[in-house]
Amino acid sequence: MSSKALEPSPNSPSRPPISAIITTFNEEANIAGCVESLLWCDEIFVVDSFSSDRTPEIVKSFEKVHFFQRTYYGSASQKNWAMDQVAHDWILIFDADERCTPELQREIEALLARGPACEGYTIKRRVYFLGRVIRFSGWQHDRVVRLVRRGSARYPNRRVHADMIIRGPAPVLRSPMEHYMTESLDEYTRRIEKYSFWGASQNWKDGRRSGFSEIFGRSLWRFVRTYIFQLGILDGMHGLVFCLLQSYGTYLKWALLWGWHVN
Repeated sequence: MSSKALEPSPNSPSRPPISAIITTFNEEANIAGCVESLLWCDEIFVVDSFSSDRTPEIVKSFEKVHFFQRTYYGSASQKNWAMDQVAHDWILIFDADERCTPELQREIEALLARGPACEGYTIKRRVYFLGRVIRFSGWQHDRVVRLVRRGSARYPNRRVHADMIIRGPAPVLRSPMEHYMTESLDEYTRRIEKYSFWGASQNWKDGRRSGFSEIFGRSLWRFVRTYIFQLGILDGMHGLVFCLLQSYGTYLKWALLWGWHVN
């Protein structure tokens, strides 16, 4: 498991200040660990979608955090709004179930102290599923653009699969963040159902239709691709369950879209 972030060293070279952004909704089990891993940043900006659990209370216990609540119009909307509010030019974006490791912190601080050659950087994610690292199943290649200079990047206006669009190249950093995907199969199943609904809604908005090849073919291919070709089989039972859940999410997304056209 990850450890808390390091405090910035007084002997380290000076670097530009960094604003960290965290988006939340009912993340009382995760938010403290995420905030603690980012306390080395010069500003922490938390955008909450009106959580009904203890998330606001926990966040407000950190003096360094600027806490805001905003109606949820999608992850992209929340993060784009937050990027327009922060104080500093360099922005580091995390979800509440992610952690910045000390190694990643040192790499980012050294990079900014040297003077970055690019306006954005990609960070690899080490994924934990039910307490175990998922080494394969497609997640061995998981990486996201999360360190950006203000004004150089935006998220597209989509509720799902809203990957950052950045001006210019975004090299991959060596050190990964940690992504604690879930500790509960019940919770993760509900999350898959939510994202499947959003995915079906996006496909409806885009004018797409669904039939046998989408419902059966895409679902079967998702399992074969992740479990066989992306070596999910090497993740043992965790890999089998994980890959079947991904296939279920694909099935549900396209089945929902089919059902909406039938009705």
